[in-house]
Amino acid sequence: MVVRQGQRMTRIRRKVLRLLLENEGPAKAYDLLANLDGEGAAKPPTIYRALDFLQETGLVHKIESLNAYVACGHTSHSHSAVFLICDTCHHAEELHATATSDALKAETKGAGFRMARAVVEVRGTCRNCAA
Repeated sequence: MVVRQGQRMTRIRRKVLRLLLENEGPAKAYDLLANLDGEGAAKPPTIYRALDFLQETGLVHKIESLNAYVACGHTSHSHSAVFLICDTCHHAEELHATATSDALKAETKGAGFRMARAVVEVRGTCRNCAA
């Protein structure tokens, strides 16, 4: 499968994406690396290159405050990712925040800034922990 500019969805990139899709929450790079069994002698640069590629293609987001990665839950369109992160159970949920994304694009454009992508992190308590 050709993605863009000659870059391809390699076996390792596909495996990393699959691991993120199967994971219930955000995953750290070294946890993913440990699960790349059967993929040769994968080293940290290998996992980080795969994650960079998957972020650039919009298939994965990095949650900076957790230093972890999640598969994108809204791959059908281009958007800014908005994550609701629970301080109690550490669950992260991607919010489909179209109005927030539109407002962010307008604000950055008004400032003369060309936004490539954004990840907004909202910290608090999830519905399960609040109950």
